Amino acid sequence: MLDTFDDQQLAAFADDGFLVIEKDFISPESVEVLRSCFDRLFEGAYQTGIKPDEVNWVAGRDPEDRTRQICNGWRADDVIASQVLSARTGRLASQLMGYDGVRLLQDNVIWKPPGTKALGSHQDNSYASYLIPPEMVTCWIALDDTVAEAGPIEFVRGSHKWGVSPPPRGDFHAPEDWLAPARAAAPTDWGELELVPVVVKAGGASFHHGSVWHGSAPNTNAAVQRRALISHMIPVAVRFHPVNADLIYSRYRKRADLSLDESFFPVMWDRHGGRSSWLQDLPAAL
Repeated sequence: MLDTFDDQQLAAFADDGFLVIEKDFISPESVEVLRSCFDRLFEGAYQTGIKPDEVNWVAGRDPEDRTRQICNGWRADDVIASQVLSARTGRLASQLMGYDGVRLLQDNVIWKPPGTKALGSHQDNSYASYLIPPEMVTCWIALDDTVAEAGPIEFVRGSHKWGVSPPPRGDFHAPEDWLAPARAAAPTDWGELELVPVVVKAGGASFHHGSVWHGSAPNTNAAVQRRALISHMIPVAVRFHPVNADLIYSRYRKRADLSLDESFFPVMWDRHGGRSSWLQDLPAAL
C-alpha cells in the first residue's frame, strides 16, 4: 500500500496539478465496507444521529439523472470518518503540497449511477475565500472500477498554473456544457485543454491541487456505477477569514476566535506527530 511519493511523482504533481494512483490505494476489503455505507447514507440513516452538512440528493425529491452528493458524511457515519480522516492520506497530501500537516475541511460522498448528468468544471480553491490561506488539496478514492464513458473525474492538465477564478456561475449539477467554465478561464495563449480522465480500479485514487480545473462528464455507460469518497484537506494552521463567510461552513466560526475547532475540522496529520485526539475513538483505519 502506498506509503510515500517518490521524486518523480512529486515532480509530476507539481507540473500537472494532480497525481493518479491506478490501484490499491485502499484494499478491496475497505472498498466493500465503504460501499456498504452509501445506501444507508442516501436513505437518511445516520449512524451517529447527526445529519451531514449538505445532502444534495434525496430520493423522491431530486431527479434520478442527478449525481448523488453528500458533504461531510463523516459527521453521520464513523466508517466514512475512518477513511476520510486517514492519517496516511493526510501525510501524503502534506508531502505533495509541502505542508506541515492538514485538517479535513470537508468530505464528499459521490454516487453517479448510469444515466446521471455532468458535474461542472471548477477549482476547489474558488470556494475557500472564507479561509486564510484560501487553499486546499484533495484525495479522490474510486469505489468502483472507472471507465472513461462513465463520467469519472477529469483534470485539465496544468490548469493549476492559471491562478484562481471566481466560482463559476450557473448550474453545477447537470450543466449543459460541463467544460465551459474551464474554457472561459484558460489563458488566451494556452491552446486546447488537455483532459485526463481518472480511469482506475476500485481502490485506486488521485490527489489534486486546489487550483486545478476538474469536473466530470455524464455517465453514459449503462453498466457502471461510479461511487467515490473524497477528502478536501486544508493546511493545519489555517484560520477563518475575519470578514468573508461561507453560507454553511462559517457556522463553525467562533466569536472573537478565528481558529478552527478540531471537533469540526480535525487534524488528520502533522509532522510533529499531532492528530486530533478524538480520532482514536473511530473504527480501526481501513
